[in-house]
Amino acid sequence: MATVLCVILYVLALSCSVIARPATFLQDFRITWSDSHIRQMEGGKAIQLVLDQNSGCGFASKYKYLFGRVSMKIKLIPGDSAGTVTAFYMNSDTDKVRDELDFEFLGNRTGQPYTVQTNVYAHGKGDKEQRINLWFDPALEFHTYSIMWNHRHVVFYVDEVPIRVYKNNEAKGIPYPKVQPMGVYSTLWEADDWATRGGLEKIDWSKAPFYAYYKDFDIEGCPVPGPTNCASNTKNWWEGAAYQDLSQAEARRYRWVRLNHLIYDYCTDKSRYPVTPPECMAGI
Repeated sequence: MATVLCVILYVLALSCSVIARPATFLQDFRITWSDSHIRQMEGGKAIQLVLDQNSGCGFASKYKYLFGRVSMKIKLIPGDSAGTVTAFYMNSDTDKVRDELDFEFLGNRTGQPYTVQTNVYAHGKGDKEQRINLWFDPALEFHTYSIMWNHRHVVFYVDEVPIRVYKNNEAKGIPYPKVQPMGVYSTLWEADDWATRGGLEKIDWSKAPFYAYYKDFDIEGCPVPGPTNCASNTKNWWEGAAYQDLSQAEARRYRWVRLNHLIYDYCTDKSRYPVTPPECMAGI
């Protein structure tokens, strides 16, 4: 596992160094609730999350980060997963003016596609949901889910396919998360009041317990507290020219996802937003 530890290197110039080292789950993460429902596997290199009628569970990174890239390989709940939500997200953990970048995997009845909901909170304002149906069964094997966050944009990836882009349009007065560091979180929980078909499909507890699996936790970013110049260092790889915009190949995949698998976009929901939100008109 590659983990970024921004080591204080005051030699020639302060910089943020990427250091690769093998690590187990508990070296970089802590259990936030219901430790009896998180089980370590493969010597701590993988974990199993459990949801039953008693509890769900969750974990979080030990550090917060300001810009970078975080990814995890996840195998979702197989079969009838209606009413469950497996979430993987970044959060500033602040009360009112919070920043947050969300992956939420919404379970479904057997044979129906898994829906992935993404959301962005910037300076305390969220309600920017988009949903896609995955083009594969995410319960059959592990797939990689990633969030790239730099000064230019936030990109959500599924197996290196970009499914959402949120650009920095502060010049147009649109909030962008760039000041508050965010931790990395994941939870497995019951949300059958809204998760599947708007809450019409409830959890079938006869199918419990429900299991989700995680491995290959990868965080590369500037930890906070850490060297104060790290987040503004243009030499960090995620700030490089290759990551300022989608490549041509990524742009083609992005258009393919949006054309074929996007099932909901708040930007076009006139019942919620009679006036199109400004970020939607800014090329997001």
